[in-house]
Amino acid sequence: MFKPVSPKLDVTEMENTILKYWKEQEIFKKTGLERSGKPEYVFYEGPPTANGKPGVHHVEARAFKDMFPRYKIMRGFHVSRRGGWDTHGLPVEIEIEKKHGFTNKQQIEDYGIAKFNEECRKSVFDYIQDWEKLTDRIAFWVDLKEAYVTYTNDYIESVWWILKNFWEKGLLYQGYKVVPYCPRCGTPLSDHEVAQGYAEAKDPSVFVRLPLVDVPNTSLLIWTTTPWTLPGNVAVAAHPDVDYVTIERELPEGGKERLIIAKLLLEKVFGDEQVNIIETFKGKKLDHFQYQPLFTFMPPDKPAHFVVMGDFVTTEDGTGLVHMAPAFGAEDMQAAIKYDLPILMTVDADGTFKPEITPWKGQFVKDADPFILKDLQARGLLFRSEIFTHTYPFCWRCDTPLLYYARGTWYIRTSQVKDRLVEINRNNINWVPAHVKEGRFGNWLENNIDWALGRERFWGTPLPVWECKECKHQECIGSVAELSQKTGQDQSELDLHRPYVDDIQWSCPECDSPMLRVPELIDVWFYSGSMPVAQLHYPFENQELFKNQFPADYICEAVDQTRGWFYSLHAISTMLFDSESYKNVVCLGLVLDRDGQKMSKSRGTAVDPWDILNVSGADAFRWYFYTSGPPHAERRFSPDLVTEIVRSFTLTLWNVYSFFVTYANLDNPVVKENFQPDNELDKWLLSTLNVLVRDVTRAYEEYDVTGATRPIEAFVEN
Repeated sequence: MFKPVSPKLDVTEMENTILKYWKEQEIFKKTGLERSGKPEYVFYEGPPTANGKPGVHHVEARAFKDMFPRYKIMRGFHVSRRGGWDTHGLPVEIEIEKKHGFTNKQQIEDYGIAKFNEECRKSVFDYIQDWEKLTDRIAFWVDLKEAYVTYTNDYIESVWWILKNFWEKGLLYQGYKVVPYCPRCGTPLSDHEVAQGYAEAKDPSVFVRLPLVDVPNTSLLIWTTTPWTLPGNVAVAAHPDVDYVTIERELPEGGKERLIIAKLLLEKVFGDEQVNIIETFKGKKLDHFQYQPLFTFMPPDKPAHFVVMGDFVTTEDGTGLVHMAPAFGAEDMQAAIKYDLPILMTVDADGTFKPEITPWKGQFVKDADPFILKDLQARGLLFRSEIFTHTYPFCWRCDTPLLYYARGTWYIRTSQVKDRLVEINRNNINWVPAHVKEGRFGNWLENNIDWALGRERFWGTPLPVWECKECKHQECIGSVAELSQKTGQDQSELDLHRPYVDDIQWSCPECDSPMLRVPELIDVWFYSGSMPVAQLHYPFENQELFKNQFPADYICEAVDQTRGWFYSLHAISTMLFDSESYKNVVCLGLVLDRDGQKMSKSRGTAVDPWDILNVSGADAFRWYFYTSGPPHAERRFSPDLVTEIVRSFTLTLWNVYSFFVTYANLDNPVVKENFQPDNELDKWLLSTLNVLVRDVTRAYEEYDVTGATRPIEAFVEN
């Protein structure tokens, strides 16, 4: 006899009954115990930050993360599925700033770093119950009781060990470079962080005259989209091999003027205006031509305001003459080094003009743009000003427009291992979709630049470098034991966060002056990418376990993590072990609202996952993500789509089973082993079933999500 079932299905009641049974019988725990000693299949959990409620996109990620480990368990593998929590960084700090109404770093320091960080520590699990409840309800099997937490001393100590390893290899260094910088957060960002924050912006498109000193009535014509950098101008770059022209044009107020511009850009700049070409020449003729400075707020301490040569100058946009402000541009800085130009730092760390820039002192630089243009207009130097729309980098955490800003900070020399990054990715990692390997991720690696590591913040992993106050001798610390040895005191109970670690000092071995810790923390992406090592407190313990759990067989996150966690995992493991960190990676697309726009609480288009779970249940919710398109595809989501899954798939399957049970119990059939059908329809059905098993198994082995799910749906419908 088969257990009778009602033809009327209450999805949520059925699922909750199963979940209760799993919990009471510790089924998840048993799946690990019963596979102990079997071949290992390793899954890494990308750690979410639990200081906000989980949304629909978290259900998507957790559904895909769960899919292949479940399959491997059923195939006889042992699968450790340890959860993790990302507990450091700006997302946490910003929430505490909002709570107190803080708008800058000085307010945090006045409040007290110890108090601020303690509030950060407590806040990271404000929503932990929401995350655990959702994780259980959607049947994502992951071990949260033993989850790793990135703020623990054990985790931090392993990160320090990695950094000491890089220090000894010459990969960790201090440099003065132009870096993307968030003036609100008061810290530089790494290149892969910047890539996550691009958005459409409207900025000035400005053409400015720079009158030549020794050529009467003739000006260089430059173009910029950052007028706020003009007070820091010290040079103009021209391409030595590009054709330039001196043109003469009629002025609207009467008279004539002469302007120098790249020949190929004449039509773009002047359009239908009639201009006379007076002279054509190569850019190298302009070398060291002097021009009158636009502003004199900061007198330069070296020769300035002349034309330099630059191969980076293009004739795609602008005028072919590039305004150079070395404090605010990487190529500008390189030219400053080559030509020994002064660096005029006109902007403070909070993004406002310094007191020396008297008309706009204390004003945020982008807010000052209109006033700078008004000043240039009044002096007859503004040729034309327009507004144009383009993509611009914003802080991925607080949405403040980034500034490119010269600062001393710490770097990891990832460019030194670029070839190995490319080679290991190309030969050892399976990407889904496949084009990411050579495309989005491969191109990123090919254009690798050094990793800007330092962060000038409060709640995070301190950079374990100490520097002598007098002779500047530096030492990198790789463990608590080493710190204890340096100080001559047991530091095993020391909280490895600011401000406590900042208080640790010892005498310089070179000059006996105090060794002080440098002020920086490290990039959050570095310690999330350190999780294969740090989650196990390797190498201080769990050495055999680590060997068994590295590299991962499978990871899965949104496709934007090619610039985030996917990259940091790959870069760290390449530099540390000359190995891949993961073998298979599935990239996920964005979850959009029903109109194809990003979900927004303010517009009322965000969907609470519990509204779906309480009506349609978890199976249909997950099945929608598996079957609606390949994992990397963007999805237009609405509750109706999940309801349709229940109607067209779940209920169909249930009704078929209910029908079968009803009539099977009436017929009381004899169940035979090794049944050999003689009916053609039975033969077809068994053949179709075996083909389904073959195809679905193959799809699972190839990480083909739709290939593993859609055929099942078709089989049920047929």
